[in-house]
Amino acid sequence: MKPEATIVTGGSNGIGAAIVGVRAAAGDTVINLDRDEPPADAPGTAMRLDLSDRAALEETLAEATAGHDITRVVNNAGVALLSPIDEFNAEDFDTTMAVNVCAPALIVKHCLPAMKARGFGRIVNIASRAALGKGLRTSYAGSKGALISATRVWALELARDGITVNCIAPGPIGTELFHRVNPLDSPVTRQIMEGIPVGRLGTPEDIAHSVDHFLSLKAGFVTGQTLYVCGGMTIGVVPI
Repeated sequence: MKPEATIVTGGSNGIGAAIVGVRAAAGDTVINLDRDEPPADAPGTAMRLDLSDRAALEETLAEATAGHDITRVVNNAGVALLSPIDEFNAEDFDTTMAVNVCAPALIVKHCLPAMKARGFGRIVNIASRAALGKGLRTSYAGSKGALISATRVWALELARDGITVNCIAPGPIGTELFHRVNPLDSPVTRQIMEGIPVGRLGTPEDIAHSVDHFLSLKAGFVTGQTLYVCGGMTIGVVPI
């Protein structure tokens, strides 16, 4: 058999970079699929591509699986193209579904032969609390809802092969992108933070450690689940 490896999409920044770091520290060989170049000191191997380019994705996956048995997959990369429904853009919808739903399915498809041969696999999809509903996100929330549904379908299909499939749905996470769009001193950011029961934004590491659990050998009896890592936002607001 070929050496094992873990694929993480969108591993050059934010949540993805934290996941790459945690898995590399655990001893994994990590392959990062991202259109952005990672920092020079980032662990693992980076393969640059745009996940919306299906031909490039298929070619990259063929290369990755030729050299390694991919037994762990984290589908983290995603795009969020926002607009109100009265300005709905079908092209944006198609791009969102291609990156957020179709690319994860293709990645899993290419990695399954090695997982099935070994009788072991771990797949974690990164969705979003927005799947429960959030303004301006017809395409984004729809794609993340589809990814949650796909998680349940794959879990049922693959359970007897020793492969678990789970989902993490983050709430507000203090990534570089979040802080660029939501400066800490802005009223919108203050309103977001006031609505989080634990009283703070999440960190990329909060997500990475939850992903790490689902990827572990010890998580073999958990499959088809969606874990909301949101500081309590999915259950309500703190009473005043």
